[in-house]
Amino acid sequence: MKSISVFCGSSEGNDDYIISQAYQLGVKFAKNNITLVYGAAKIGIMGQVAKGVMDHNGLVIGVIPEFLKLKEVYHPNLTELIVTDNMHERKVIMYEKSDGFMILPGGFGTMDEFFEITTWGQIGLHTKPIGILNLNGFYDDLLQLAKNMVTKGFLKQVNLDAVVVDTSIEGLLKKMNNYKPLSTPKWLHKKQV
Repeated sequence: MKSISVFCGSSEGNDDYIISQAYQLGVKFAKNNITLVYGAAKIGIMGQVAKGVMDHNGLVIGVIPEFLKLKEVYHPNLTELIVTDNMHERKVIMYEKSDGFMILPGGFGTMDEFFEITTWGQIGLHTKPIGILNLNGFYDDLLQLAKNMVTKGFLKQVNLDAVVVDTSIEGLLKKMNNYKPLSTPKWLHKKQV
């Protein structure tokens, strides 16, 4: 993977380990020549990942809607800043510029991005890896809910298995690099999003 979209919080939260690992993820990207594609903020977990990349001379593409440009305090020193008209256009551009997607701790916005990109994969709009970096058990409850969806017949196990999970940066990157995509439904062809 040459580029990865990272979906995560525009707030830092209150867990120092999560904050430090977000920065370390950025360092790892820079050292492995992986371009970070993210929401363009210089604050929160998003800002920590970007800082880690930029402190080590890596490439960062920020994508932000005009109306969030000031609210999320966009980062002025990115390799590339793309300003969109709306949230959907932001997600489409992040999708197009990325070889995979990584989910770090965040709130409703992060969940929106995770569920949309996962749904796109489930219905065959893409075959890119999606990984959850489950730091300090942050996503344990979400993963348990997903297992319950399988048990209750609302989610196929194969679709849950398509989301790779690890508690370490190194482990998650390895799983994402070794990801075997779901087969694309026959009724779909390339370039749908």
